[in-house]
Amino acid sequence: MGDEAEATTGGKYVEPGSEFTRDQRYIATRITTDGRDGWPVEPGRYRLAVSRACPWANRLIIVRRLLGLEAAISMAVAGPTHDARSWTFDLDPGGRDPVLGIERLADAYFARFPGYERGITVPAIVDVPTGQVVTNDYARMSLDLSTEWTAYHRSGAPELYPERLRDEIDEVNAVVFADVNNGVYRCGFAGSQQAYEMAYHRLFDRLDWLAERLAGQRYLVGDTITEADVRLFTTLVRFDPVYHGHFKCNRQKLAEMPVLWAYARDLFQTPGFGDTVDFDHIKRHYYEVHRDINPTGIVPLGPDLANWLTPHGREQLGGRPFGNGTPPPPPTERVTPTPLP
Repeated sequence: MGDEAEATTGGKYVEPGSEFTRDQRYIATRITTDGRDGWPVEPGRYRLAVSRACPWANRLIIVRRLLGLEAAISMAVAGPTHDARSWTFDLDPGGRDPVLGIERLADAYFARFPGYERGITVPAIVDVPTGQVVTNDYARMSLDLSTEWTAYHRSGAPELYPERLRDEIDEVNAVVFADVNNGVYRCGFAGSQQAYEMAYHRLFDRLDWLAERLAGQRYLVGDTITEADVRLFTTLVRFDPVYHGHFKCNRQKLAEMPVLWAYARDLFQTPGFGDTVDFDHIKRHYYEVHRDINPTGIVPLGPDLANWLTPHGREQLGGRPFGNGTPPPPPTERVTPTPLP
């Protein structure tokens, strides 16, 4: 997670007097059907390293689950907090990932790139036989799960990146990333009033644009869920618990934006979305790790999460979440249960 994992000194995320700029120099190696980068698609060979706190990792968790790739690609889950050195596997017995045998994700990065100096980020895919990180290019990773791993998709898996819609999905993803996914961080990590205000207006202008787009259609592109919905959802689901207060994105709560709130609840209640979300990990990560923003490390108790399960009424707009496919089966991997009403 470019923002969270790249702090180089004790929790420093804000550079006074400047705007936040994300380091987007990722390991661009791809895992492909033809193995042209040296890493062929092979079930059981790779392990997806994630934190449930991270929105970028949450995308991969959702896509992997929707496509039914759990048996083909195993998953290592880091704890919700980390220090300046790396994400740690402190949720596992002995604080060590049982498959990779490492305590810190950094070990997989250093196994391939000794002295690696950029961010030790999640999500990342690790080659189990060698223990080496293959890629942390999160945007490409999820697309490749849709396009390169088709031989191992479950029966009934949705088309998240259909060829006929790719240009439109790419266009929507580009503006959503710049103004919303990354926009909340540009607010939260702004080092000046001017940088914050510019990011704030850019964020809410784009949210207004999205609300107008979604007022008459159930999903962002086409009439089924796509990669575009996955990418927007992971920011929206963190909006009220974290971004509204912690990152000062406080013109309105998501729950006060009727169209986006209904859209987000629709996705949350769709199998494969809400059942991947761990609000406890999300809140602990942001409020405990970003000590230059929240020096006390106190984690707020609110907001009430039961309203995520209330009726959303989006079915009236038509559309079918999985197209001609089917929902994924109930999850087998642990997630903190969302409180019921």
